Amino acid sequence: LLVRIKIKHMELNIIRREIAGNGTGTNQTDNETLTKFEIMDGAPVKDQCVPVRLYLTGFELTPTYKNVQNKFSVKYFLNLVLVDEEERRYFKQQEIFIWRKKVG
Repeated sequence: LLVRIKIKHMELNIIRREIAGNGTGTNQTDNETLTKFEIMDGAPVKDQCVPVRLYLTGFELTPTYKNVQNKFSVKYFLNLVLVDEEERRYFKQQEIFIWRKKVG
């Protein structure tokens, strides 16, 4: 099955998801979109490769924390959004892991 989507534009978002709770199952989740980066405006040509380089130095990022003492977690996601000519939105989300390199 071949699907043809007439893409109007494409964007890449960086999302920080903070999850805090007391370990009893009542968690509070906070999503924050750190940036929206427009990759392309208009439809791509068939078999076109779109290279993307997104520098992270301009954003306030912390390392990814996973279940610290059953109290909180911090996760980051790249969210690819395609918008077609009829304003329908298509999403693909991928978790990314950020860490700090030990100094010294």
